[in-house]
Amino acid sequence: MRMIFGLVLLAGLGLAGGAVYMAKNYIGSYQAELARAKQNQAQVVPTQTVYVASRALQYGEQLTKEDVRPVAWPQTAIPEGTFSDLEVLFPAHEEEPRLIVRAMEKDEAILTVKVTEPGEDIGLTTRLEKGMRAFAIRVDVASGVSGFLRPGDRVDVYWTGRIETASGSEDVTKLIDTSIRLIAVDQDDKTTNGARIARTVTVAVRPEQVAALAQAQSTGSLSLSLVGVGDDTQLSEIEVDQVSLLGLEQAAPAPVVEQKRECSIRTRRGAEVVAIPIPCTN
Repeated sequence: MRMIFGLVLLAGLGLAGGAVYMAKNYIGSYQAELARAKQNQAQVVPTQTVYVASRALQYGEQLTKEDVRPVAWPQTAIPEGTFSDLEVLFPAHEEEPRLIVRAMEKDEAILTVKVTEPGEDIGLTTRLEKGMRAFAIRVDVASGVSGFLRPGDRVDVYWTGRIETASGSEDVTKLIDTSIRLIAVDQDDKTTNGARIARTVTVAVRPEQVAALAQAQSTGSLSLSLVGVGDDTQLSEIEVDQVSLLGLEQAAPAPVVEQKRECSIRTRRGAEVVAIPIPCTN
């Protein structure tokens, strides 16, 4: 009996020792993992919210809220000019959008140097409506309305050149386009004060108007006539030549005098050739 009790006691001590050993290993392992976790947490880089492009953005596009998304960006590596607040990027009091001035790839940070201020213009491409094209017209002090043309004005375009008619060639001035919009004067697309003599003006026209203006400019001279603000008068076809300008009447063409036909036959009399008149049969 004592032997059995001794064996049970030894077995219990063995099991207890094993349990203590396992518990010690578990606690040691847990403490090691806890120390590693604390170390990793100490090495985490602090971040800040930065808005990036959610898709590739091209020059001239409008920036919308669907085009951006927030990401956590390391505070020690944030580029200058980023946006961390959606209200700053898209101000509630501004109705006009920002425009893209530098192309951006997906997930690239939105920077102030890559977008305009809300409503800011970036050039002629944003001034052209869908289907319109920009065309430059050469002007001088006379054809350019003495330098009083400004971007945003509307002008009528007249062509002066020489045309061929049944009675010969004559100089003609003709209205070829009405109320077309100026989008730039020389290389400036902003309105300025005072008169300025320009060498070219750029207009916004349809593609078929571009062809007409190019042909007119290469075959004659173009003159611009400034249209008043709010003037929506529809002009009819206008064409003036020298005769109508001076109120002259064109001379009637000289009558054609029909010459009398003479018919004859030739005959030789010795060394002499003699023409003998005969009636004409046709």
